[in-house]
Amino acid sequence: MAKTADKVLRRSRIRRRLRSRITGTAERPRLSVFRSNKQIYAQIIDDEAGVTLVSCSSRQKDLSSQPLSKTEQGREVGKKLASLAREKGVEQVVFDRGGFNYHGRVKALAEGAREGGLNF
Repeated sequence: MAKTADKVLRRSRIRRRLRSRITGTAERPRLSVFRSNKQIYAQIIDDEAGVTLVSCSSRQKDLSSQPLSKTEQGREVGKKLASLAREKGVEQVVFDRGGFNYHGRVKALAEGAREGGLNF
């Protein structure tokens, strides 16, 4: 149990340090990622207004019905998020990895978003 608590504390410190440097504006909102053991979630946030512009996750019906690996799910979530963002007129974002390493599912989500047309 102590090992898990240490991991959570470490991630929260990293996340706090990242968030002190990264903020989303109306022109360039923040793409925030959260990864649980089974799912991956992403949202595009305008921090100045305190509003979530677009959100997407691997729990959505069209994505959860497909038999994909977790990394492939991350890529598909990124592509879907990018298409929803482009519909709202968002092209430029700041990537916030949320304290997770830029590796595996988080990296796949970022690459999927780039494939979908987001620039960061």
